[in-house]
Amino acid sequence: MATPAPGLVSVFSSPQELGASLAQLVAQQAASCLAGAGARFALGLSGGSLVSMLARDLPAAAAAAGPDSLARWTLGFCDERLVPFEHAESTYGLYRAQLLPSLPIPASQVLTIDPGLPLDAAADDYAAKLRRALQGDPIPVFDLLILGVGPDGHTCSLFPDHPLLQERDRIVAPISDSPKPPPQRVTLTLPVLNAARSVVFVATGEGKAAVLKRILEAREPRPLPAALVQPRAGALRWFLDEAAARLLTVPVEKHSAL
Repeated sequence: MATPAPGLVSVFSSPQELGASLAQLVAQQAASCLAGAGARFALGLSGGSLVSMLARDLPAAAAAAGPDSLARWTLGFCDERLVPFEHAESTYGLYRAQLLPSLPIPASQVLTIDPGLPLDAAADDYAAKLRRALQGDPIPVFDLLILGVGPDGHTCSLFPDHPLLQERDRIVAPISDSPKPPPQRVTLTLPVLNAARSVVFVATGEGKAAVLKRILEAREPRPLPAALVQPRAGALRWFLDEAAARLLTVPVEKHSAL
């Protein structure tokens, strides 16, 4: 099996430098999308360590684009746990506490699940929100998705060898047996990930080194979920720190400390 094209791999000297560059990338993508009259910028976020990273650097980078630009942002989430927003495992809840107070996107343009619905209904409700808010038929198109990758190679809530990797019809799918708790979640599916105009994976720490080598360099009969993200018409990038990239032999773009 041929190795998937890895995209551009950028390696930073520290998570802090990575975070600053990631914020600049988001701001630049937004400015490019918003250049036309009436244009919108659709951003999809993942959770985990990305929350604090973006909370530290994105507000200032976004503000530099102009005070009115955020009114034309639409924000969604790549996956979410079916828990109340006040719960420590809620991705939206963490962004609401750490990022959104400093990133004043209109509340009507922040797309979330309804955690009060049953699992299947929550997935269908979120899919309907995405279709109403984002262009693209039948698959809504994000301008930029920021994805993480787990030590097992999962991204969003798409786990190795899980049946959801074969999903082609639903744009948002429920999962009730997540191997990583909590078990009930909703997730974007591969058709949505691969329809995005731009995708950037972010990974830091030595614990990600082995799986990144598998994703970016290995030839495997059953590729890991993150390796299946190959945007059809968009750009694919990897933002890694030196610890996460330490085993790679593919060409990388190295960034020195500022």
